[in-house]
Amino acid sequence: MRTQAGRTLSSRWLGRVFGLDRSSIASNSAPPPLYLCPALRPGSLATVNRRHGRPTQIHSRRALHVQAAASPDSTEMPHAGPTKKSTTRHMAGTLPTQCHGCGAFSQTTVPGMPGHFDLTRKAVRLHLGLVQEEESRPRKHDDIVQQALSGLDLAQMARLGINLRSLVTERKPEPAPVAHAAAAAAAPRDPPLCDRCHALVYHHTGNSIAHPGLDSLRETIEESPYKYNHIYHVLDAADFPMSLLPKIHEFLDFMPLRSQNRRAMTGKFYHGRRMEMSFIITRSDLLARKKEDVDSLMPYLRETLRDALGRAGKEIRLGNVRCVSAKRGWWTKELKKEIFDRGGAGWMVGKVNVGKSRLFEAVFPQGKMLLPSPPTHPKLPLPSEPQDTHSQAKSAVEVALKAGNPLNQPPPTKHMPADDDQFSLLPPAQPETMYPKMPIVSSLPGTTASPIRVPFGNGKGELIDLPGLSRGDLELHIKPEHRASLVMPHRITPEQQVLHPGRSLLLGGFIRITPRTPDLVFLAYAFTPIAPHVSATDKAIAIQEHAPCAPNVENIALPSTGPKIKLAGTFPLRYDVTEHKAGPITRKNALNIRVDRLPYRVCAIDILIEGCGWVEIVAQMRAKELYPLPREAMRTRQSHPPPPKNHNLNKDPTRLDTLDLLSSPNEEPAKQTQPRGLMEAFRDEDAKERLEEEEENGEASDEPNWPVVDVFSPEGRFVAARRPMNAWELNKPREVKARPRRSMRGHKKAMKARMRGEGVVSSSGW
Repeated sequence: MRTQAGRTLSSRWLGRVFGLDRSSIASNSAPPPLYLCPALRPGSLATVNRRHGRPTQIHSRRALHVQAAASPDSTEMPHAGPTKKSTTRHMAGTLPTQCHGCGAFSQTTVPGMPGHFDLTRKAVRLHLGLVQEEESRPRKHDDIVQQALSGLDLAQMARLGINLRSLVTERKPEPAPVAHAAAAAAAPRDPPLCDRCHALVYHHTGNSIAHPGLDSLRETIEESPYKYNHIYHVLDAADFPMSLLPKIHEFLDFMPLRSQNRRAMTGKFYHGRRMEMSFIITRSDLLARKKEDVDSLMPYLRETLRDALGRAGKEIRLGNVRCVSAKRGWWTKELKKEIFDRGGAGWMVGKVNVGKSRLFEAVFPQGKMLLPSPPTHPKLPLPSEPQDTHSQAKSAVEVALKAGNPLNQPPPTKHMPADDDQFSLLPPAQPETMYPKMPIVSSLPGTTASPIRVPFGNGKGELIDLPGLSRGDLELHIKPEHRASLVMPHRITPEQQVLHPGRSLLLGGFIRITPRTPDLVFLAYAFTPIAPHVSATDKAIAIQEHAPCAPNVENIALPSTGPKIKLAGTFPLRYDVTEHKAGPITRKNALNIRVDRLPYRVCAIDILIEGCGWVEIVAQMRAKELYPLPREAMRTRQSHPPPPKNHNLNKDPTRLDTLDLLSSPNEEPAKQTQPRGLMEAFRDEDAKERLEEEEENGEASDEPNWPVVDVFSPEGRFVAARRPMNAWELNKPREVKARPRRSMRGHKKAMKARMRGEGVVSSSGW
């Protein structure tokens, strides 16, 4: 019954709009306009081709866009005005080919999907010319004031000393409606955003799209219309290098990076195109306060990226790594100049929410549209022999072509896809303007739905923003109201969390970091937007699993996430950062003590949380407990103990082998204290017992006894580790020195002298 009623209402509405009745529908089966029903476009259904009289073949490949422009036969649209009377108005414009905010092709059939334009929206109707823009009306309060002042005699009030002429405004004559309409029609109007982009910008609500795969991005890049292409692999500084593309070696096959060989080629042509790649680390303002501090981290970032590339990163130079910040403007001007000078196609490739759209807006060369130079008239050489008119014209054309193209437009290539190709993975380019509209920036994963091509330099090149690859499904385990808190919006100044034995660190209530090494204190610094919490391990487990007896600590994960908590990994703190953490002890301008002479070691590691940030974990251990005794040296020392050293045998007491300042040569030298280092482990009495226990348990290894932590996360995913950045040293809270208290010693003396002086004056006055 509902379906029948819906069909009846829709048929009545269409008939009332287009002036159709049942007889006309029966006699003439004209379809509705294409901008209302784009699914009826040619190629989408098995329609009959009137020219050849045979059915059109249905393509199995998915079409990326639909017909957005109105057909010439249907240019009327229902006028949804404030009046109840239904009127019609001719449509003066058409919808854009694709939304400039997300890149999705325009459509009016599927609400809620990218590229959908609601024809009842005022901005859409204004763009189509279905309604006129309302003039600015005076405010109601102004009308009340003017009506009250109209009955007063202003001259009489002026004689009384009250001037009210400043409150009376003279209304300007209204312009002629024809001139106003002509000016409004001549003024350019910005194209509207689709409904999804409008909701993202103004209401911060929306749904993510299905993320493409690496193969689809590769096929899209292969359809490039330019001979020279440069791929900008965008990485996020929040979880660097976790946002590296998963199968990067497949990209490196047809765009190889330059090796460390000094004779290595700078580029390579692949299927007639030159492909190059650069790594761009965005949002670098999350790493440190100052640009100079971020620049000092470049060696660390290169080595960390080399480790993430694996075997492919051992022999490459990595001189194409840049660390920029679109928010603070760090190194964006240099990158913008490089993009403009290089020309060709620049592709923004990366995962979702790494900052591609914001970087696109910051580095796009706006306002650099090359103006056409005036045509030059080359001087033709005077012919020595008379030539016919045809040969003279031909030589003039050849000379003009050799002089150059005044429009600086690249010649069309065979790889250039047609703009009306509905089955191309690469959409048509936008019309080139001096200051084009940029893609929207949102924290929603997968905002860009389709490639966005924005040309620059009057055909010199294009900058293309590609949809992001999937970064993980961590937001699916989080409550909808807390999903926006997973993105780090600004630099975090963390607090130092102390993890004593038997305690764990909770992040948002759903990620737990538990130390495994007993009798050791760990320090944690959470550079994440989700709140950290330290509690006992048993209580942390209850909070993480949503147990009924759990303490009252906020857990932003869904209740169904509790049973899915698994061990994400066991991470040893296998990086020695004693030199960075020891302070003035190892500083060259202070004590300048070598690290191997210290009796302790400071170990650290960074635990990465995908898309959120990282946690720096630090622990300090004794050197003899960290570095075990080498087994071969232990066995050799136990089987062949060294002979005792006797320095007084066969030695002349009056002879000095070394310069010492003893009182007499016969005095025995004092016992010198040797620094405690690695060799002190040979004198450890418990080394033999530990060696035997490890051999019995099958744990015999010469690896140092690094401190170990266990990380638990939903499904055991979304967690990785990297070498420590030592970000706490760059982002620790600044010590604000209080203003020194004023000394009251001189103040009291001055007060006594002033009091004595006042007493003398008062006695002389009497």
